[in-house]
Amino acid sequence: MAQIDAGEILPNDHVQQMAAEGRVTQMHRGHQYADEGDTFEIDGTEFEVTDVTHRTLGDLTDEDAQREGSADLDAYKERMKNVHGSFEWDDDSEVVRHRFAPVDE
Repeated sequence: MAQIDAGEILPNDHVQQMAAEGRVTQMHRGHQYADEGDTFEIDGTEFEVTDVTHRTLGDLTDEDAQREGSADLDAYKERMKNVHGSFEWDDDSEVVRHRFAPVDE
């Protein structure tokens, strides 16, 4: 277990604020950036990585999209295209889900 920078999992200030507000509770990334039990801080609140799972884009559901701040999977796909420019959705692309939750004091 390690203390990591929030930016390792959450790519920008906007997403970090959404996590601080409880609107983002997981993030899929192209690589593994944390291990279960790692912690990070946003605005004085400590979060713990509770699950790290290797998946494919084809595994993602509407629930996954909602946990990442999108209305549904279609909105999530559109967001990925907007954020990553030349991004093309490939169901077989490997991704890593990082789930996290605030640490109870």
